[in-house]
Amino acid sequence: MSYLKDFQNYIANHDYPAFLKLWEEYCSADEVEGEEVRDILRAVKGSDISDLFGRHIDRLVPLWEKLPTSPIADDILRLIIDIQTTNTEAYYQLTMDYLQTRYGDHKNFAEKLRLIGMRGKDRFQGAISAFELLNHMSKGNYVFHTGGWGVGEIVDVSIVREQLTLEFDYVPGKKDLSFATAFKTLIPIPDDHFLALRFGNPDLLEKKAKEHPAEVIRMLLRDLGPKTAAQIKDELCELVIPADEWTRWWQTTRGKVKKDTMVETPEELREPFRLRQSEVTHEERLQKVLENKPDANTLIQMIYSFVKDFPETLKNQEFKQTLIAKMNEALNFPELSPAQAIQLHFFLQDLTGAKEHPPINDLIAQTSDIKAFIDTIDILSFKKRVLVEVRRLQSNWKDTFLDLFFKIDQATVRDYILSELLAAQATSELNEKLDELCNRPSLYPDVFLWYFQKANGQKTLPLGDKLGKIRLFESLLILLNGVENQPEHRDLVKKIHALLSNGRYALVRQIMQDSSTEEVKEFLLLTTKCHSLSDHDLKILHSLAEVAHPVLAKLKKKQAVSTEPEVIWTTQEGYQKLQKRIQQIATVETVENAKEIEVARAHGDLRENAEFKAALEKRDRLQSELKFLSEQLNKTRILTKDDIVSHEVGIGTIVDCNKKAGPVVTYTLLGPWDADTEKNILSFQSKLAQEMKGRKVGDTFQFQNEEYTITAIRSFL
Repeated sequence: MSYLKDFQNYIANHDYPAFLKLWEEYCSADEVEGEEVRDILRAVKGSDISDLFGRHIDRLVPLWEKLPTSPIADDILRLIIDIQTTNTEAYYQLTMDYLQTRYGDHKNFAEKLRLIGMRGKDRFQGAISAFELLNHMSKGNYVFHTGGWGVGEIVDVSIVREQLTLEFDYVPGKKDLSFATAFKTLIPIPDDHFLALRFGNPDLLEKKAKEHPAEVIRMLLRDLGPKTAAQIKDELCELVIPADEWTRWWQTTRGKVKKDTMVETPEELREPFRLRQSEVTHEERLQKVLENKPDANTLIQMIYSFVKDFPETLKNQEFKQTLIAKMNEALNFPELSPAQAIQLHFFLQDLTGAKEHPPINDLIAQTSDIKAFIDTIDILSFKKRVLVEVRRLQSNWKDTFLDLFFKIDQATVRDYILSELLAAQATSELNEKLDELCNRPSLYPDVFLWYFQKANGQKTLPLGDKLGKIRLFESLLILLNGVENQPEHRDLVKKIHALLSNGRYALVRQIMQDSSTEEVKEFLLLTTKCHSLSDHDLKILHSLAEVAHPVLAKLKKKQAVSTEPEVIWTTQEGYQKLQKRIQQIATVETVENAKEIEVARAHGDLRENAEFKAALEKRDRLQSELKFLSEQLNKTRILTKDDIVSHEVGIGTIVDCNKKAGPVVTYTLLGPWDADTEKNILSFQSKLAQEMKGRKVGDTFQFQNEEYTITAIRSFL
């Protein structure tokens, strides 16, 4: 249909001169395609150029006469008579011949000719459509109203009064229409038409849509023409499929429609689904695409998706041999990468059913950087398959898996690595990696959250016991504080918030019950640094802590009556960082939020305005954070040399610790605004800092099952 889009564009742009010029070119051909002509005329009939074009449609008649007799040829003649405006003798004769041939022996034929204006020859535009509508005018039949009333059922017809009574989809009550008005506004709908079923028997259509969804989509496309996914939803959601069931139904249906050999599924979301004129097998579709000689990556993706969606096609041995030949041909592509080659060999191994495929072994053996190799593979199952081969072929596979554990982005591939390491009883090596993950969660935020969820769901995993979960929870709060102001981790922050609040804070509730009072105090301290948590969240967390440890409620009362001022130590840089954050909230973010509120307010009904509610919640968070930071600023004291002593561990000291089973670790103890776990700068209020507090060189202490010996203490300043 090379001309259709051009015609549609000219109609949409109201460019009648360009349309007419193209029409003259189109009609100069020796023959035309019936379906294309019909679609062009349908587009014209519903446009504002129809009346102008009616004087020039006669150029199509000689081409129409060459078309074989068919329903499409009948549709074209009907459209010609609908659009023509000259009412010539030639048109009259065409109309009479058509009606006489098809309906000459019908009852009341002559009377119907009178009603549609065929007794005189001065005006008979639309006569064929009008006659067929008259034939359709029987009680219980359905019509479509082009003026926006939707589908209607014929309740009564009177030839004498030249009037019919109908009940419409979108108009309440019964409506009386004269035949003259009906001829201009109504289109007959067959009983098996999609719209007739939707209006007349929606329960039957719903049942059919749930039992045979692909058939209903075929019916919709047959009767209403090509439709996008959004347009299909408009036709079916609520009217046939309940809204709360739509998403699940459409996901299932789309998969079935994709496999339907009569439906052309679009590649792009905005493109429409189309009903084919004839069936095209899945094998034919793929072979047609392969004729375009796609590059290696496109070929791999295409065949993987095809085999995944249509595995039954591999029963066709001829087709399977075609795929094998295509794979072997692709292996000779110039500049084929090793990652592309191994995927092609995976296909060949599967297609041939070979247990061993030596080229795969060779490619694995030649690969020095497995991480880079896997990253260049697009298909997830093939990433895992490479690791399966590494596990089978390499004696040092454990080292490779441990190295990849934090570097792999895909959770399913990490699941495989974890399961293999656990099966091989590499517990000590895993614990060492997990220590690294807990100590520096911000280095691998997505990996940390993945393992946090796994460990909280499986007690048998490392850190899946009570102590491990407590440690992971502390690291989770440290992670939240570290990433909440980073735009690239916005989704991660939302996931953490959901984890905390799910099940009425069930996870937090359990962890606080399993934790000591001191550990819960540490959690509450960490939450005050997580500014993305609202006042409501903090109140709930404090309430849960007091329920689990009633002593905290008593301590809270004592703190409330205490007059001793709280001091928050910081460096000059930390103080300036705090001031800068306060200024940012007060002068930038608050102003921007006010604009967001006004824009959201302008959208209307505030009760159902999600943007307005979100903007108000953001305002509450900003005000809460500003109040908290201002209070903190009033309690802040900048460290000086006189405040620091170097003979024992205290605020402002740098401490070298020798691990019993590891290298020397250096920690710097400063205030909460200077803390940076990635650089081993600890808040003086943290558990590790409190464990070291007051100790001297040579002292030994225990922390998280590790023994440390202090080897040196010096001043930060």
